[in-house]
Amino acid sequence: MRTATGRGRNVARKLIDAHLVEGEPTPGGEIGLVVDQTLTQDATGTLVMQELEALGLDRVRTEVSVQYVDHNLLQADERNAEDHEFLRSACRRYGIWFSKPGNGVSHPVHMQRFGVPGKTLAGSDSHTCAAGALGMLAIGSGGLEVALAMAGEPLRLVMPEVWGVRLAGELPPWVSAKDVILEMLRRHGVDGGRGRIIEYHGPGLACLSAMDRHVIANMGAELGATTTVFPSDEAVRWFLESERRGRHFTELRADPDAVYDVEDEIDLSTVEPLIARPSSPGNVVPVREVAGEPVSQVVIGSSANPGLRDYAITAAIVKGQQTSDAVSFDVNPSSREVFEDLTRLGATFDLIAAGARIHQAGCLGCIGMGQAPATGRNSLRTFPRNFPGRSGTREDSVWLCSPETAAASALTGVITDPRTLGIRYPALPVLRRASINTSMLVPPLPRPQAEHEQLVKGPNISSLPDFAPLPDHVEAPVLLKVGDDVSTDEISPAGARALPYRSNVPKLAEFTFTPIAPDYPRQAAELRDGSGHVVVAGDNYGQGSSREHAAITPRYLGLRAVVAKSFARIHWQNLANFGVLACEFTDPHDYDRIDTGDTLRLDPPNLKTGREFTVTNQTKNERYRVRHRLSPAQADAVLAGGRIPLLAHGSRSTVRS
Repeated sequence: MRTATGRGRNVARKLIDAHLVEGEPTPGGEIGLVVDQTLTQDATGTLVMQELEALGLDRVRTEVSVQYVDHNLLQADERNAEDHEFLRSACRRYGIWFSKPGNGVSHPVHMQRFGVPGKTLAGSDSHTCAAGALGMLAIGSGGLEVALAMAGEPLRLVMPEVWGVRLAGELPPWVSAKDVILEMLRRHGVDGGRGRIIEYHGPGLACLSAMDRHVIANMGAELGATTTVFPSDEAVRWFLESERRGRHFTELRADPDAVYDVEDEIDLSTVEPLIARPSSPGNVVPVREVAGEPVSQVVIGSSANPGLRDYAITAAIVKGQQTSDAVSFDVNPSSREVFEDLTRLGATFDLIAAGARIHQAGCLGCIGMGQAPATGRNSLRTFPRNFPGRSGTREDSVWLCSPETAAASALTGVITDPRTLGIRYPALPVLRRASINTSMLVPPLPRPQAEHEQLVKGPNISSLPDFAPLPDHVEAPVLLKVGDDVSTDEISPAGARALPYRSNVPKLAEFTFTPIAPDYPRQAAELRDGSGHVVVAGDNYGQGSSREHAAITPRYLGLRAVVAKSFARIHWQNLANFGVLACEFTDPHDYDRIDTGDTLRLDPPNLKTGREFTVTNQTKNERYRVRHRLSPAQADAVLAGGRIPLLAHGSRSTVRS
């Protein structure tokens, strides 16, 4: 990569300039952006609705806000159904669109029905960045950030660098958009995009449809990027016209001499089929290097490969054949619209005939809600993440790949480079008109009617806990020391055991850190009413999902501070929002000097004026220098015990009706 020169504006900068209301767009400084649209989903949305209630909101103030039910669809008992009822009632109360269970995954449905080039989108899901495929500035955030945006507050974030990635050439047969983003992860790893917006440009865009771009933009989250943007060009116009929303098209391109803070280039003609080995999206190798590994499950679907062509190419590859008897071949349609179009093409029948198990439109196995693989058996998925245990199986072996590689492997029963199948790459028909189906999208109630709506709370829905202010100093034991790239799935696990308690913080807290430290909840609870405790972490702590639960449940159990080498963006924001002091070692080698059980004393200065301070290891009589990156507003929140207590004390009255 190299630093670029020039004078024109890139697409990301045009989007930021058009929505900037606070700060200067200089990398590293805090900015505030007007939010046009918001997106919430059920795994995070219940907390958002509880936060709207705590904020005293009357009605959302965005142009469009949509609540999707796409993650926790399995109703094994009453808990998920109760959450769905609560979400429906909150949408009726606050003026929010409601996408019913089974309508589809939030990101492709939002792109089909609500996405508009040139608009901003804040979502309580880290893959909100997928909407960058339409030329939107779409940013995944913690739920409280989204709740405040729904209340009319600016979205505040650290201004990123803009990383321009020039695409040249054309993808060869058997290689698709998933391989492009896997190539980015192969080159740069899971933290290569941290502090950056990735903007794709160049002549190679011509071979990528809007939904191909969605695949790439979606998994920009796995690079740690703030978001990903593409231009709004003819591919976007074609997509919107196929959705009968051509009136929403606005052209948005980078200037010919656009400036990028950092530049990179991919020659698409040189990309080959790639696969991410267990258990990280950044553990990428060519498929040919691992060909022959036995496979017991193949799953097609998720927000990472949600387009019609991703299912159609799978159907075309397996057409007229039977998948291996050793393989469970699962297909999760991404939306009802895609399912209808797949059926119009006859491809649904080809999948069924080949042995596919067709499931409802939703996330399902991507979040560990069903489709858990057998212990230690290889599962190939067209999903965005393969963090340990995310599948719902503790000792899982999940690989991430393209639909082409997944389909080829389903046929053979082993990981297979699709180029070796010995067949011609299928040509797919083009549907110029999508099957528009809005029957499961419920529009907001008119204001007079909404004012009389009451929130419906079942027994499994608790209130948000009250958190005490940060004391003048923290003296507490290190209850847990973890390594690099710990994900929010490891802090607050996904899966069918834990996720149904997402609206019940005390119960969900019992699962905190259990994938890596099964005794953590019990040990933390014993310290909660005393000094609390501290967590020490390596690089990129809190990568992955935007779920606030990964900050709330440790805080509920007494977490007061995390000292890490570095933090993932969204989790760092969530810690501040719920009153946990997040600080970083000035010398990363000090991480090695601390052991579990050591008692640390943190004596932060005035957090609004001082950045560096000393941490004393009382056990070893050692001192370490650390720093925080909190803005003045975040410092106020940490000192108050979180942003909601801060707002409750009247510091910010603008969110109230």
